[in-house]
Amino acid sequence: MSGTTDPVTYLIVDGENIDATLGNSVLERRPAPAERPRWERLRDFARDTWQQPVKALFFLNASGGGLPMPFVRALLSMEYRPIPLAGSSDQKVVDIGIQRTLEAIARRPGNVMLASHDGDFLPQVDELLRSDHQVAVVGFKEFLNAGFADLPGLHVFDIEEDAGCFTNVLPRVRIIDLENFDPERFL
Repeated sequence: MSGTTDPVTYLIVDGENIDATLGNSVLERRPAPAERPRWERLRDFARDTWQQPVKALFFLNASGGGLPMPFVRALLSMEYRPIPLAGSSDQKVVDIGIQRTLEAIARRPGNVMLASHDGDFLPQVDELLRSDHQVAVVGFKEFLNAGFADLPGLHVFDIEEDAGCFTNVLPRVRIIDLENFDPERFL
């Protein structure tokens, strides 16, 4: 990463965490292609949230030795930088890579939007907030690690409702604030 002083928002995507939560907790099955997040919408949401250019980094576990090249090409076409990491079977390579990246961002200016539900990033997010960065976490709000609620100043966005990353309404059962209730979404 280059040391720039221009305002920027770093969009850090823990794709395997978002995908696992979507499949295991929301749909309770493997998502069909049409049910997966529209990652370009998340990039646009990050740009629009703080009205800044976005550096979008999408972390992938490449420990198996291969890359899903059609997906990598799709990410590149959406202006994401794929970060394929490999390590030993006892390493959570994506988590370690994201932790190191968040630590590096803490030493430079910029805002951070983290797409993950994972509590493994709480220390780094806390440090970013203490060093005057604007920080947001985006995911399915009902599945975010509870520790995020304890971080003052953290912005929390729902990947479906706030960021609009899905083309169809997901079968989520959660409390909807009456002011935000749109019956058309359920008809």
